[in-house]
This record gives sequence, structure tokens and C-alpha cells, in this order.
Amino acid sequence: MQGSANLNVMIKAARSAGRSLVKDFREVENLQVSSKGAGDFVSKADITTEQIIREMLMEARPTYGWVGEESKPVEGKDPTRRWIVDPLDGTTNFLHGLPHWAVSIALEHKGEIVSAVVFDPAKGELFWAEKGNGAWMNDMRLRVSGRSKMIEAIFATGLPFGGRADLPETLRDLARVLPACAGVRRWGAAALDLAYVAAGRYDGFWERRLNSWDMAAGLLLVKEAGGIVEPLHPEGNALEDGEVICANEALFNRFADVIRAA
Repeated sequence: MQGSANLNVMIKAARSAGRSLVKDFREVENLQVSSKGAGDFVSKADITTEQIIREMLMEARPTYGWVGEESKPVEGKDPTRRWIVDPLDGTTNFLHGLPHWAVSIALEHKGEIVSAVVFDPAKGELFWAEKGNGAWMNDMRLRVSGRSKMIEAIFATGLPFGGRADLPETLRDLARVLPACAGVRRWGAAALDLAYVAAGRYDGFWERRLNSWDMAAGLLLVKEAGGIVEPLHPEGNALEDGEVICANEALFNRFADVIRAA
């Protein structure tokens, strides 16, 4: 595996975090049947994992900034670079004992993601990319799918939960997309959804109300695998707005037209 010094640090941190999460994940099934439940335990696992990643990254690059899900952002002495980290993407899956969750680490330079790691410890899949050097899973080069017919395509998204206000929009999206494609999947981890687009497993992905750490690494994976990534609203900014759409080149325009039809 050839990568920059920064990428190697990111991979090392992701693997270390993954080992910690796997140990915690083994406890979740037992906690499911307790009266207290697994929620508190998983919250602690999330926080502990972020601490592991943060210590490793900030020790290696102490001047870089930091944005993480479980801690306050830090402005680095080098204002052009910052880490964007989700220590456990797919927390609800983790909580319910579902082996579909990941560690996501991205490096931003001057407002652009330049290095990315998404690690799925449960399946042993390490997705990584650097700007201009392609996207990879373990030692295999990734390419987005070659499908060109909407009716043969599978897309991924997230579904609002807990009474979120964007439920009507998402239901309208589904009403337009489902008749036009082979299916829509909702697996509950945006970082892996994007990695799967990069790997050609999904043909496209869209979602609203994401955080930057949910998708920062995944966006670069898709781009480096040959996909097209845009904000849901063309004049917007995906990382800032939390809304994104992506697909392979052959499908993107038709897919985007369907989603943006509202």
C-alpha cells in the first residue's frame, strides 16, 4: 500500500480505533438484554474511540485543526489543514448489534478533502483515497459502476428518524426514484454508502442533513473512483450544507434530475 505520510497516519489511527470498537461491539449483544440497555455503553465507546483517533492524529500533526463528532472543533496553528473525523459512523447499527458501521477520517487542505480513510472493521474492509491517486479498498483499485440504465441501478440514501422535519422531502424523493430504478437501500452509515458507490456496489447516493464528518472521507472516495459528486442544490456546498448527490457519470444527470425535480 503506497500513500503519503499523512495517509499512513490516518490508516494507523483508523485501525487502532477499529480494534477498540470491535472489542466493544462484542459486548453489545449481552447489553441488549439488560434493563439499562446498551445506549450508555455505546456512547462511551464512541467517545473513547474519538479520543484514540484524536491523540494519534494530533500527536503526529500537532499544528492541524480538528473537527470531530464527539468533541469541540479546534483551530490549528496551520489554518489550511484540519482533520474531519467520525469515530463511529452507524452508531444505531452498532447499538443494535448490526455489523455495518465504520470509522471515517478525512484531511482537508484549503477547503478541499485531499486524503480519506473509511474503515469497516467488522468486514475487514479499508477504503482509502488521496487526491489524484485513485480510490482503493485494501489493495484493490476502485471504480464506480458501469451501469447506464436507471431501471437497473440501485441507489442508497438515509431516512429521517425521530420526527425530523425533512421526512416529507425524503418521501417525495422516494416516490420519484423508486419507480425509476431497481431499488433503494438504507443501511444507516453514510460513510459506507459513499464507499460502496466508489466500489460500484451502489450506483448512486443522495441524502440531506448530514454532518461534515459523515461524508467528508466518502466524497473523496467517490471522486477518485471516477464518480460525480455535487451538492444537492447545485449552487450549494455539500460539506457546509450537509446535502449531497453522487453517481457514476452515465447515470448522474438522470438521477440528479429525478432527485432535484421538486
